[in-house]
Amino acid sequence: MSSNSFRGGSFYGDAAPFRSREGLSTRTASSSDEIQLRIDPVGDLDDEITGLRGQVKRLRNVAEEIGTEVKSQKDFLEQLQMTMAKAQAGVKNNLRRLNKSIVRNGANHVVHVIAFALICFLIVYLWAKMSRK
Repeated sequence: MSSNSFRGGSFYGDAAPFRSREGLSTRTASSSDEIQLRIDPVGDLDDEITGLRGQVKRLRNVAEEIGTEVKSQKDFLEQLQMTMAKAQAGVKNNLRRLNKSIVRNGANHVVHVIAFALICFLIVYLWAKMSRK
């Protein structure tokens, strides 16, 4: 569509009134019920059709390339999803093992940390006492 059609201009630009794009024109006949139709010869129609066929072929090739790219991207995303699912399962299993290990040995670690803190506090306390004398 031409941009003039939105501004109230003629649909076909500077073409004569009642003239269509295909070269048809209408005239009013002697009575109001009849319309005469005249077809203008169009010599470049074959060239336009050939040009349109070329454009259609190019568009078809582009569409096929887009389809191929979409398929490869889809395959890549499916592989990525499988990899992520496997990684998620591995992380879940490792967290489960870690939680079991903490529950099984966690109390001993807490006791060791508390004992270490008490020993450090005792050493600092005794060192402070000894340094005053």
